[in-house]
Amino acid sequence: MEFSTVAQVRFGFGSAPGKPAPKDAQAILAALSGPDVLHQRWPGIGTQIGLKVADDFHDLKKDFADKKPGAAEAFKLQKAKINDLLVQGLQIALARAVEDETGLRERLWAFWRDHFTVQGKRRQDVALAVSHGEAAVRPFITRSFPEMLRAAVTHPMMLIYLDQVNSFGPNSKLAKKRPDRKLGLNENLAREVMELHTLGVGARYTQDDVRQLAELFTGMRVMAGEGLNFAPELAEPGAEHVLGHDWGGDPAKLADIYAVLDMLALHPDTAHHLAHKLAVHFVAPEPDPALVGALAEAYSGAKGQLMPVYEVLLTHPAALGADFVKVRQPFDYIASGMRALGLSGEAVMALDGKAMRSGAYWPMRDMGQQWLAPPGPNGWPEESEEWIAPQQLSARINWALRAPQALGVPVEDPVGLATSALGPRLTETVATMVPRAETRAEGAALVLASAEFNRR
Repeated sequence: MEFSTVAQVRFGFGSAPGKPAPKDAQAILAALSGPDVLHQRWPGIGTQIGLKVADDFHDLKKDFADKKPGAAEAFKLQKAKINDLLVQGLQIALARAVEDETGLRERLWAFWRDHFTVQGKRRQDVALAVSHGEAAVRPFITRSFPEMLRAAVTHPMMLIYLDQVNSFGPNSKLAKKRPDRKLGLNENLAREVMELHTLGVGARYTQDDVRQLAELFTGMRVMAGEGLNFAPELAEPGAEHVLGHDWGGDPAKLADIYAVLDMLALHPDTAHHLAHKLAVHFVAPEPDPALVGALAEAYSGAKGQLMPVYEVLLTHPAALGADFVKVRQPFDYIASGMRALGLSGEAVMALDGKAMRSGAYWPMRDMGQQWLAPPGPNGWPEESEEWIAPQQLSARINWALRAPQALGVPVEDPVGLATSALGPRLTETVATMVPRAETRAEGAALVLASAEFNRR
């Protein structure tokens, strides 16, 4: 199978009418190396906006509790604004996915966003969760992993999500000053940084390493209107021993935290963990060890720079086979469906809130992937069986039937859709059934609900 077909399906969001397929790996790498034009066109919300939304929510909630005049309506409007920002975040992500020249930048953004999973479990933090992907992940996906790790881990949303804001050095100045408050250590962030973000499950670290890293992390907090702030009086005094080396000391500094994150980012176990995770996500549930090894070697050789890793992913023979064994997750599936139906990014952005909810937000939820609400810090599952339960398949079929009308793109030629959307993957069964459909909408649904379209 030609590279262009494999690349569109495995590394992008499928084909789109009138959009040329990437001819080779160098074309994709060149697009990645260029400016992030889609972020410039649809920038999303940054950290400061997320913080302000949270601060405004807190103030309005207090006014509501105090029964101030007009507070009830203002508080209601703020909650609606937060809901709208969440849906708008999805809308921007879909518009970029539909419009992306090769698809890989947006696929990588989704991958790294999931790698550094956050969730606004409190309504006031939802906008901050949206900003995390925009401010702490996206700028670094074509740069280096150490930079991304620093930004993602110390972003206010990560500190809130993994309870770092409730972690205090047991022997810190504040703990000694306020023994009545029982201020203690929280290991959540340290554990997930080692287990999920860097070294991986089963890597060469111990529970003592986790605890020592958690002590080093103390001092980081989130200040209203400011974001990340380092407070030495909250930090555990003295040096911490992590993976055989001492880090930090007196006085405690944020620079010490950055230093240990850099070490973890460039550890050999991290190279293997990231390589395996990339190969599983993009290629196969049990990837060829040679591919994983080549990705890890590229990562280590480039000292965490990511473009050389992507070059291996796009060119290694084990990544270019014609067997598509992965199931498109709901976001990928809907984005691919929008592309196949011919929507442009501008058309996606022109959809009103009702169309976005009925055409994407609620269907994603019904398919098992509620936007920015993963089941835990380890993100969304990669296993195909997690996405093809009867209820989830039913939701995909319902979306395939209703999407053209919900999105305002009725299909005039289902046979043409089958040919353009599936290309050489069009099977005789689908090619036979589509012309026999009773309506054009049902013909389109046969294409979008087909096993071939659901796989990548």
